[in-house]
Amino acid sequence: MFATMNPTSKTTRFISRVITSPLLIYIIRCLIGFVIGYLLYLRFKQFEIFWALLSIILVISPEEKDSKRLSIERFKSNFVGSVVAMGCVWLLPKSVYSIMAGIVITIILCRAFKILNMARVAIVALLIIMIEPHHTQVAYTPIYRALSTGIGCIIGLTIVIASSGIIHFLRNKYHIFTNPSD
Repeated sequence: MFATMNPTSKTTRFISRVITSPLLIYIIRCLIGFVIGYLLYLRFKQFEIFWALLSIILVISPEEKDSKRLSIERFKSNFVGSVVAMGCVWLLPKSVYSIMAGIVITIILCRAFKILNMARVAIVALLIIMIEPHHTQVAYTPIYRALSTGIGCIIGLTIVIASSGIIHFLRNKYHIFTNPSD
C-alpha cells in the first residue's frame, strides 16, 4: 500500500510534515511519555512512580539534532544523581551537609563520565530523592524513588529510540531527506 502512494497525496504530505517537524515530534514523544508515566502512576501509587513520570519528560529531548545522544546523556545523569543520592541516604547522616556533599559528588561524577552539561539533571534527581517529603515508608523511599527515576529514564530513552527508528523508516519509505524550517 505505502509503496504505491503518490508523493503529492494528502497522506504523504501529512506524514512528511509530521516526521520533519521537530516541534510535532517532541509533542508526540512527550504525550506518549506522559500517558505511559501517568498510567504507571495510577497503577502503582504506593511506589512513588510520580518520579518516573518526571524522569520520562526530563529524558526526552526537544532538540531534533542529537536527540538520541542527548537522551542517553540525560539517562546517564539521572542514574548518576540517583546512585549518589542512594549512597548519601545510606552512608551519611541526614543533614544539609549530606545534600551538599551529594551535589559535589554528583558534579564530579558527571565530569568523570563526560556528561557535565547534564549535571543539573543529575542534581535534580539527587534532590528528588534526598529532600522531597516522603509519602511512603521512610526506609524504602530512597529505593522507590531511585527505581522510579531509573524506570522513567528507561521509558523516556525507549520512546526516543523507538520514535527515531519509526521516523527513519518513514523518511526512507517516503524518500523524505530534507527538513523544513518549522
